[in-house]
Amino acid sequence: MGRIHRLLEEHGRQGALALSDDRKELEVAFDFMSDEQSGVGFLFSGWCQAALPHRKQPDDQIWLIETEHLKLMVEPGSVATEEGVIRVGVPYGSRARLILLYLQTEAIKTNSREIELGRSLREWLQKLGVSIGGKSMKDVREQALRLSRCRMTFQIAKGNQTGFVNQNIVDTALFTNHDNGGLLETVKLSEGFFEQLKKHPVPLQESAIRAIANNSQALDIYCWLAYRLHVLPGDCQITWKALYAQFGRSYARLRKFRENFLESLKIALAVYPDARVTTTETGVILHSSKPPVPQKTTPQIKPAKKQAL
Repeated sequence: MGRIHRLLEEHGRQGALALSDDRKELEVAFDFMSDEQSGVGFLFSGWCQAALPHRKQPDDQIWLIETEHLKLMVEPGSVATEEGVIRVGVPYGSRARLILLYLQTEAIKTNSREIELGRSLREWLQKLGVSIGGKSMKDVREQALRLSRCRMTFQIAKGNQTGFVNQNIVDTALFTNHDNGGLLETVKLSEGFFEQLKKHPVPLQESAIRAIANNSQALDIYCWLAYRLHVLPGDCQITWKALYAQFGRSYARLRKFRENFLESLKIALAVYPDARVTTTETGVILHSSKPPVPQKTTPQIKPAKKQAL
């Protein structure tokens, strides 16, 4: 348990505020610790090692992340309009991440790659504290469109072997008309992506996601730690250069990335009390830690739905 969590346990929110110099970190930890709603989400392990951009990219720009063990490429999709075919750009930001998490969680829990959205997605976003009106809903619709059109490639290396997952995230997507909000109603995950998800799901605490739902970088770091820490045989040192390759694609300079990463790391650790991470001048040291969700926790998988031909 981190210092911020001990302060809250021993002194309460008001007492901890007087003793802490980081109000944002304390408030996030307080929200997480006082959250009484249970729930587990699931994410494909590849998304815990490489993530989407934090900010909007040019609509025709490919998103590429390359690390020692993984390569992620996301190609922007297209949509036909009255003016012709246009690029819609790759998905980005916290809303895209939350939609991805919802799709994968529902797929694991129902054991089906066909997922009903509409009201279910709205209710789930509300459960995470995300507003579903005005600009927020417009952002959700835009990211849902981008996710439904883009194409991704994961290249994952294990020892001397290299595996590929080269698929659209979804095979089909049905949109409502604008009178009903223009939101996705149903989505069918691609078969290849669904199979990889079932083989490599990473469980996450919904209460943690809820507390950092608006911070895309903290979400990325939390998911990464949830994937890595509990399987470490011992201490693992990671340099700033390696962290920059994995998380810093949106930053022009390493120095700026390092500054923002450290701030986001504190927020991620605020919702992962059992995580043991040390920061140094040369990078970070990961220590073997308990997973955020007990390993005995398994998804309640329902019988598979019959897929339409």
